[in-house]
Amino acid sequence: MPRLFTALKLPGPLPLRLSLLRGGLPGARWGEPENYHVTLRFLGDVDDRVAEEASALLDSSHVAPFALRLIGVDAFGGSRPRSIYARVDGGDALFELQEAQERLMRRLGLPPETRKYTPHVTLARLRGVSAEAVASWLSANAAAASGEVFEPKGFALFSSRASTGGGPYICEQFYPFSGCDDGGEADDEADWQGPR
Repeated sequence: MPRLFTALKLPGPLPLRLSLLRGGLPGARWGEPENYHVTLRFLGDVDDRVAEEASALLDSSHVAPFALRLIGVDAFGGSRPRSIYARVDGGDALFELQEAQERLMRRLGLPPETRKYTPHVTLARLRGVSAEAVASWLSANAAAASGEVFEPKGFALFSSRASTGGGPYICEQFYPFSGCDDGGEADDEADWQGPR
């Protein structure tokens, strides 16, 4: 059974720039730049029939292009931090896309997402790292992931393998935004699929 999710891939040199934030926090498991993405909807472990139906539903999406902006770094987990991420602002367009995909997946019979949608790029997973150490890292890097604007050409359906720390992720299908071709990105296996 594939484990699937939809996401926006980070374009061009942005993953490399974000990767410069890696380090300075003992105990963090830093993600690989080729795996950086903005998750839209986690589908979970589904059978091949559901995967095919999900792909067909997503293919019917017509989404106008929009821009995203990085707005700093933060952590999930409060007093027991579990990950560090770069915050993303996509305005109403990003939330509308995520909500549309939520409706499509519920129509398919998948359970509703229960967590509030927080657009982000996961940079590191944490285990046993103190809240104080994370707060110090966040303070030192507060401005490092701020202000960068990027425009994705579309979204993708990704599969993942069960692993520690996330990835590798494989692009199963790319869905260009209306009026955009894929810019060659869907054919760039090294860029889309990450390490195998």
